[in-house]
Amino acid sequence: MLRNGAAEVSPSPARGSAAAYRPVRVWCDGCYDMVHFGHSNQLRQARAMGDYLIVGVHTDEEIAKHKGPPVFTQDERYKMVQAIKWVDEIATQAPYVTTLETLDKYNCDFCVHGNDITLTVDGKDTYEEVKAAGRYRECNRTQGVSTTDLVGRMLLMTKAHHSNIDEDLDYRKHKDNFGKGPKGHSPWTGVSQFLQTSQKIIQFASGKEPQPGDTIIYVAGAFDLFHIGHVDFLEKVHLQAERPYIIAGLHFDQEVNRYKGKNYPIMNIHERTLSVLACRYVSEVVIGAPYAVTADLLDHFNVELVCHGLTEVVPDKDGSDPYQEPKRRGIFRLVDSGSNLTTDLIVQRIIKNRLEFEARNQKKEAKELALLEAMKKMEEEEHERDLQS
Repeated sequence: MLRNGAAEVSPSPARGSAAAYRPVRVWCDGCYDMVHFGHSNQLRQARAMGDYLIVGVHTDEEIAKHKGPPVFTQDERYKMVQAIKWVDEIATQAPYVTTLETLDKYNCDFCVHGNDITLTVDGKDTYEEVKAAGRYRECNRTQGVSTTDLVGRMLLMTKAHHSNIDEDLDYRKHKDNFGKGPKGHSPWTGVSQFLQTSQKIIQFASGKEPQPGDTIIYVAGAFDLFHIGHVDFLEKVHLQAERPYIIAGLHFDQEVNRYKGKNYPIMNIHERTLSVLACRYVSEVVIGAPYAVTADLLDHFNVELVCHGLTEVVPDKDGSDPYQEPKRRGIFRLVDSGSNLTTDLIVQRIIKNRLEFEARNQKKEAKELALLEAMKKMEEEEHERDLQS
């Protein structure tokens, strides 16, 4: 069991006096493979239903048994969930089927899940027992994002997901292969179905201003497919000061595509904003930050330290160093995250995993079809013998 101390357990005044009130403990569980802002939003809603949120994360073995091998290891998934700011505690090796015994073990009043059904390999509802006992609550799924959708964008290897062009046949084909996907086409974001609202940003933002004594640290990048490599980096940046206030500058989609190329970014600026805002190490996000860290930007936010990882820094459009101003001021620092994971490597890993998963399913379906045909042939032969006799 890992505690991250994100939020204090404090009773709500509306629920009575602190002396008489017992904090409401909430349980969530899941695979949390390829964590995205939809998962974060579910945990945000669950945390709002109580005072203390415990998140159970399934093991690699359990996931492989019921769904197929996960993309990320259980240790990577533990760390990703732990980095979400609404999570107070994580429970490792959580069982795939949620039982009353599990809720009682962690002193949880009820569990929360999205309004979609999760089934075991045998086709049983994993929340059947807690639903029957009245210790189950539902929250709304985040419209416009799913793991299936994100994988579909990666498999496209085009820019369709962040430009105003029609969804193509390749995407629909992959979407159908995965068994679910976006129901409609958004004319605003191409393949991406997510529509940002000011209310959603407010829900994710901390709203906290820097306080006297805080060290304002600026980091910038794409933060595409917000992953464990990003978490490792931001965690190390957080350790650069006693009281850090980290501002993350997110580049616009066109800028990211300029220096990353290929089909990047996989997630558009609105999706990346929510992903970064959900991280406990980030205090504020600049949406559409300039690629060059300018004097105006540093002065506007009173930045005292600018950090960058050990990844390559691509020159600006005019060939200049985008970090020349913080370097001139002596406030630039390279930070070793200790991780070699990049978005490119993550995408390669995800695509490899999903294509292998599809191949296994196709092989299984072909085997089942051959068996059915053999049985049908045997029945026909038996029927023919009966007619002859």
